[in-house]
Amino acid sequence: MHRGRLSALLVLLSLAGFLTTLDNTVINVALPTVQADLALGVTDLEWVATGYVLSFGALLLAGGRLTDLVGRRPVLAAGLAVFTLASAAAALAGSGGTLVAARAVQGAGAALVIPASLAVVAADLPARRRATAVGLWTASLAVALALGPVIGGFVTEHWGWHWVFLLNVPSGVLALLLVPAVPAARERRAARLPALLDLPGVALSALALFLFTYALVRGGEHTFSTPPVPLCLGLAAASAAAFLLVETRTFLPLVDLRMLRDRYLVGGVAAQVLWGIGVNGVFFFTALYLQQVLGFSPVKAGLAFLPLAGALLLCTPFAERAARLLGAHRSIAAGLALVAAGLLLVSRTGAHASYAQLQPGLLLIGVGSAFTTPLTVRSVAAVPATRTGMASGLVSAARETSGVFGVVLVGIVLTRTERDALRGGADPRTAFLDGYDTGLRLAAGCVLFGALVTLVALRRPGRHRRRRRRGGAGPARRGRA
Repeated sequence: MHRGRLSALLVLLSLAGFLTTLDNTVINVALPTVQADLALGVTDLEWVATGYVLSFGALLLAGGRLTDLVGRRPVLAAGLAVFTLASAAAALAGSGGTLVAARAVQGAGAALVIPASLAVVAADLPARRRATAVGLWTASLAVALALGPVIGGFVTEHWGWHWVFLLNVPSGVLALLLVPAVPAARERRAARLPALLDLPGVALSALALFLFTYALVRGGEHTFSTPPVPLCLGLAAASAAAFLLVETRTFLPLVDLRMLRDRYLVGGVAAQVLWGIGVNGVFFFTALYLQQVLGFSPVKAGLAFLPLAGALLLCTPFAERAARLLGAHRSIAAGLALVAAGLLLVSRTGAHASYAQLQPGLLLIGVGSAFTTPLTVRSVAAVPATRTGMASGLVSAARETSGVFGVVLVGIVLTRTERDALRGGADPRTAFLDGYDTGLRLAAGCVLFGALVTLVALRRPGRHRRRRRRGGAGPARRGRA
């Protein structure tokens, strides 16, 4: 491959990963300003934060399937165009409903960008350059995680929250200009796309996820007996059942349900969801806590997350080595336990915490999260090669949608506890802090349970058992899972 094209591809892949990851966290610090400007309630803010992740996670599997059917270049170009236009719409939003809708469309664009980008790495780069590309990709994600709250805080304080989204536009245009560097794929069977894409599966999975999340948000705001919450829960269950039925009967399913017999995959998905519930909950509600309780400015609130992301970036290179030395089930479980400990420390900082007092808990969350990074690879290790992409998409979708459940479930606990405290005569600041502390303890419990799941589900058979399976022929392979 020509050096100029290779450089353009590497820049394109890094930029695509940076942009789509940045929008997971960049809005969090700006949420109090958005709330005041658009007169939104806490529930409305949850939809602003979760709208992106919800559509992103719901459509990731469809994005991967489209990439296989249509081609890497057109899907990547379409995803970047949708993401960029939706970012402009979010920047111009004058109401909460418009902002939530624009965030959802952003997520749909990102669901096309991510699988197409990873397919470019696997199919279009020379083998000797793939390690470099994967390294740059990982670095771009870590840098986006590190800079998201900082950029969001600085831009919100000095320019206004609209610029949080408007800055995506020139970056998205630059990425679109680099798309021609992706080699043209062979002709695809686009005419048969509706039959091959499993559109019923896409529609039913997205509908089930949306209805379930909406029911959680409405139930947390009012009660779970308030209309239309029971109806939404029933429709979500019916949609999920219909999805499972469709997937068992379609020739090219969105998800091959036979993969769910693999305990490594199922355990990995469960651990991803439990980790995401805790970490996404702390990002969303800690941004509110730092500004509404501690009185931090948006910039200072963003800077509070920088050591966390720095710890994640610095410790990630050691995660794979730890997995080889200790066994992935032990190293990942230890990482999840550190995250849970960090959440508990953050929940105990109180109403008068300083910047320094916050850092031990946040640093533990960053270090622990770094040691969970081998989870995806280990989860799909036993999946047949013909289903690896599908399994990776399933794990990625679980990781993204767990952000929705993290914000919603912690939000339910926070709102209920806050409401009870207000009824008991507490002032709003104290009531919010009571709910925040309780919500983070719930998140810590979920992550700790994820550690236990990992220890059981990702444990590999011992050497003597592997030898017995092979009939005792030959020595067992050295090393652990």
